[in-house]
Amino acid sequence: MTAAEIKACSDIGVDVMKDGGNAVDAAIATSLCVGTFNSFSTGIGGGGFMLIRTPSGKAEVIDFRETAPGAATQDMYSKFPQNATRGGLAIGVPGELRGYEMAHKRHGRLPWKRLFEPSIKLAREGITVTDYMEHAFNYTSSLLLNDPVWRSVFAPNNKLLKAGDVFTRPAFARTLEIVANKGADAFYRGELAESIVSTIRQNGGIITLGDFYNYTAVVREPVVGWYHGRKIITAGPPASGALLTAILNILEGYDLKAERKTDLNVHRLVEAFKFAYAFRSELGDPSYWPNSTDVVKMWNDKAHAEEVRVGISDFHTFPPEHYGGKFSAEETPGTMHVSLVDKEGYAVGLTATINLLFGAQIMDITSGVILNNEMDDFSSPTFNNSFRLPPSPSNFIVPGKRPMSSSAPVIVEHNMEVLACLGGSGGSRITTGVAQVLLNLLDYQMDPLSAVMDPRVHHQLFPDSVQVEWNFSPDSEEALRTKGHLVEPLDQLTFMSIVNTILRSENGMIYAVSDPRKRGLAAAY
Repeated sequence: MTAAEIKACSDIGVDVMKDGGNAVDAAIATSLCVGTFNSFSTGIGGGGFMLIRTPSGKAEVIDFRETAPGAATQDMYSKFPQNATRGGLAIGVPGELRGYEMAHKRHGRLPWKRLFEPSIKLAREGITVTDYMEHAFNYTSSLLLNDPVWRSVFAPNNKLLKAGDVFTRPAFARTLEIVANKGADAFYRGELAESIVSTIRQNGGIITLGDFYNYTAVVREPVVGWYHGRKIITAGPPASGALLTAILNILEGYDLKAERKTDLNVHRLVEAFKFAYAFRSELGDPSYWPNSTDVVKMWNDKAHAEEVRVGISDFHTFPPEHYGGKFSAEETPGTMHVSLVDKEGYAVGLTATINLLFGAQIMDITSGVILNNEMDDFSSPTFNNSFRLPPSPSNFIVPGKRPMSSSAPVIVEHNMEVLACLGGSGGSRITTGVAQVLLNLLDYQMDPLSAVMDPRVHHQLFPDSVQVEWNFSPDSEEALRTKGHLVEPLDQLTFMSIVNTILRSENGMIYAVSDPRKRGLAAAY
């Protein structure tokens, strides 16, 4: 089963499994497809995380997050902070293809080339624009209409592509074909690397061929927690799965299943979010900030969760300082997530991103690769954020370091079997979205579609407001206000997060749901 945000990509994942591939093969092929369609949010010019559980029950995380260039410095954005979001200086060293290469070598079954063929065909023969793609194109119309490189792909004849239009990406198709035939080395050490690095440097960047040559993906142990007897497996720093286990640990002390989804329990949920986001500001790449490991262990401890829970009042919320937030945490948008389970027992949650819409807004014309702006996910020591919080030292820039990410792929086990596999896109709203879908499934006994569609809330401590989706109950909004929360309703076009989910029911049936917020559809066989 495959749950992705594009129906054609879910189908590709299932086709790979029909051809004898496993969920790891299918995850790679599906993700390449999503990057071919939704190139404004993900692609081989970015990075991410892959959470893999094998049929034997062993789990691992492949970290292919982007890294800071070798010439990067802690204060490189002190004079011109806008350089962290747009242009060559915003680009981190891409990791996606090295991550897929590592996953394929460790777990893949089908030939590497087979995984690229569907996306090569799409890029060469035609990609059909979806409603969501049209929305993204309209939002970035200035870039797509005014820059000739972008206009040639996304605004032929000086008109933005609309839903139902078909377009091609011939340069990108050639790039995928080269990598399919020659492996990931062709991207990191050959003519492709030379072209991409040249484009980056022409746009003011500092990435070198050496940075590309030296990039490696990393295998990490997952963070493992427990919630009412279910094993929660997720990705630790620099991903944010540890926030998810912290939230669940805090809420485990309440009998949510018996009490149901009351306004009081929504308030408790928001309070748990606020404590968790205070904790996030102390995390960083564990290779450069070893203290992250100790912080994660503390927040994964049930006794610590009990101490935190004492700080939650059922009657009112508190000022931000009550929750212990010492530093600001970067707010990260974008991303895509795919969830997959195969008949052998493999389960895969893959989250990947280029960060903001169209990343650094630089596309290499020769390769068709759209480059990330992940350097914006680091903290800068020269700026307090808009809430006067100092930046987080754990997330300062160091050459080779990976910035913190909001990604939180998760696999849930019960009685040694995969119960659920899910994850999300939507930046800093990912963790809160995944937590709510999990609670809807495990405690509130919702069916998978209802669990995903249920209106969500979000709080990340700063800003000190609760965001609620457009269809959230007005009575529940008012209940939050009576407890002192500042409520911020979102409009219908603003997604809280996109959560793609696979669930095994008590009778053994497996259900897959691609979040309808992004018009996704799952596929199965």
